[in-house]
Amino acid sequence: MSRIVTVAAAQLGPIARDESRRSAVRRMVALMREAKDRGAGLVVFPELALTTFFPRWYFERQSDVDAYFERHMPNGDTQPLFDTAADLGVAFYLGYAELAEHDGQDHHFNTSILVDGSGTVVGKYRKVHLPGHAEHEPWRPFQHLEKRYFEAGDLGFPVFDMLGGKFGMCICNDRRWPETFRVMGLRGCEMVLLGYNTPRHYPPAPEHDHLQDFHNHLVMQAGAYQNGTWVVGVAKAGREEDCDLIGGSCIIAPTGEIVAQAKTLEDELVMADCDLDRCQEIKTNIFNFALHREPENYRLIVETKGGIG
Repeated sequence: MSRIVTVAAAQLGPIARDESRRSAVRRMVALMREAKDRGAGLVVFPELALTTFFPRWYFERQSDVDAYFERHMPNGDTQPLFDTAADLGVAFYLGYAELAEHDGQDHHFNTSILVDGSGTVVGKYRKVHLPGHAEHEPWRPFQHLEKRYFEAGDLGFPVFDMLGGKFGMCICNDRRWPETFRVMGLRGCEMVLLGYNTPRHYPPAPEHDHLQDFHNHLVMQAGAYQNGTWVVGVAKAGREEDCDLIGGSCIIAPTGEIVAQAKTLEDELVMADCDLDRCQEIKTNIFNFALHREPENYRLIVETKGGIG
């Protein structure tokens, strides 16, 4: 039985602050239909794909923040995406802002879901590594208030069975932390799906701006190679509300090689046939965990949050 999954990384160009969710969904539906026409069985959309990247603004009223969040998924605005997936028999990954209620209290997460070819949600992930800051910092040319608007994810790094393989999810800044990939790797993950919104300019260290594309690919390629997994990284790209977002959406093999990459900063599909059995080239050799790992020597990783040196 073939374990080749044809994947489409569905990069999105800018979403304006006044662009409606319905408009964004129409763009995603068009990409999904094109992906199906080109043979895709899985379509991967970016982080916070339904709206502009709202953490770049400081809002004083919680109601203004909540307007960017979804209480239910699917909902009236996103149902066409689920209906199209079911009609075409295409699975997808979608990033969005989730407002969840627990014990009568609202909780805000930067979330992604995995949806199968019947339009059914089969997995959920909530972003663990929140970047940015929590307080108003008007000296910045734009804010990055994820620590103010979101809670750290509470679901860990699960892996889900779908399309004959094992799929994991993470979001944007998660890709910079090797623990993200290693936890999923230990669970046998064969493909990590990853959406991001990454500014070209990093105000705290502008001397690194020219390295943004390099660092983006570096961490995803390392995560793929060191855990023997495919990685599909998908950007929201281009100049969005006076903020330049990098593109570079790509599909990376378990060897760490980029096999397909976006050429634009607009809505664009990046396609590849991904053989999940290729994961074993790495998992049974260089990074054979059972044979080579020495976890007794890694205890510091989970026993402290900050450095001790």
